[in-house]
Amino acid sequence: MEQQELTTPDRRSVMQVCGLISLGLLGVPTLVACGSDDESSDTTGGGTAAAGAAGTVLAKLADIPVGGALVTKGADGKPIALVQATAGTVTAVSAVCTHQGTTVAAASGELDCPSHGSKFGFDGAVKNGPATTPLAAVAVKVDGENVVSA
Repeated sequence: MEQQELTTPDRRSVMQVCGLISLGLLGVPTLVACGSDDESSDTTGGGTAAAGAAGTVLAKLADIPVGGALVTKGADGKPIALVQATAGTVTAVSAVCTHQGTTVAAASGELDCPSHGSKFGFDGAVKNGPATTPLAAVAVKVDGENVVSA
């Protein structure tokens, strides 16, 4: 039987192999995190966003200030803004900024993005950029003391 001579790998070869292994270990979770098996995860806004199962209680009507908004989770788990412009009448829009996907906050008469300063009206319209696309409407209705997905 013939014996082969074993050689010690040089530093460059070891570093290349370690780099490839690291990319493999880090790359897969990174790619998985970038993906979504939810086809409605579009943050481009506009249109109507899905609110999840109809009839799901989203908030108590009393928790939404008249003339203001409450940011909460929709039936699908995504952030929405429930707006009670007049007593007993509630509308909703996605609370995900169409610029880069940050959750907006309810402010005095508007929805503000804390990341880059975009401002939206309670109807979802862009009042101030950098966002250029409105927030998508979300179907909700008042059911007694509750606001539910429609």
